[in-house]
Amino acid sequence: MPPPQTNPAPSGLTQAVTRDLKAMLDGPPDAAKLHNSLRLLAKWRAQILENTFAAREGRVVHSGPFKGMNYDVKATEGAGMARLLGCYEASLIPVFEAIIARAYPQILDVGCAEGYYAVGLARRMPDVQVLAHDTNPKAQDTCRALAALNGVAERVQVGGTIDHSGFDRCKDQKTLVLCDIEGAEAQLLDPHAAPGLQKADILVEVHDCFDAGLSDRIAKRFAATHKVERIGRSVDMSALPDWMEDLSDLDRVLCVWEWRMGPTPWLWMQAHD
Repeated sequence: MPPPQTNPAPSGLTQAVTRDLKAMLDGPPDAAKLHNSLRLLAKWRAQILENTFAAREGRVVHSGPFKGMNYDVKATEGAGMARLLGCYEASLIPVFEAIIARAYPQILDVGCAEGYYAVGLARRMPDVQVLAHDTNPKAQDTCRALAALNGVAERVQVGGTIDHSGFDRCKDQKTLVLCDIEGAEAQLLDPHAAPGLQKADILVEVHDCFDAGLSDRIAKRFAATHKVERIGRSVDMSALPDWMEDLSDLDRVLCVWEWRMGPTPWLWMQAHD
């Protein structure tokens, strides 16, 4: 007689999420509790799917403009699975290909997180110097590690908080400013306080989800000096490998889910010559 079937012991992740879920749902029924619980469970399942993908495919970016990048780190902000697939912020893929073709000598990445874009662009642009900034020391360390993993550490300089004077370097040579700082762009991206920005091309994620109308206000600030294009969200299911056809529809959606809580449009602002 075969031995009785036993369930494997739950992982540390599963145990932690179960504890958090029980605490979250304690008390009387509440729609907000259910909404927060749904996000928690979706993140848990997305992490399980990322682990499954990594075990099968390795931790190398599967497609997109940064295909082939060794991504053997953990995302410090947002979803890791979509990054591994190469479909993270899919609507920006044509913009990144245009950026790469322009061969900027300098990129200033403000809010670099673990370095997905800083390192990915350094790999594709062999002559670029990337100045990657983040206020989070863990993100800084992870960005350095990712640059070293991909052989671009000498061209990715990692630092902390940047202020208006940090954009003065944009006056000396053509620069791409890449900015994703969770709403702080409202204060930082000011072409009057930081005149160096008037000469730079700027790709910024604007957190309208935190501050309604912020993207319109920032676009207006730069209207006199830049051509401003607004880019919305999109999802690219074509990045899923063939074996994911066997997954449920929900799992397939979670593979490309980016954890956003609301609208975060991008502004692609190209300085007038």
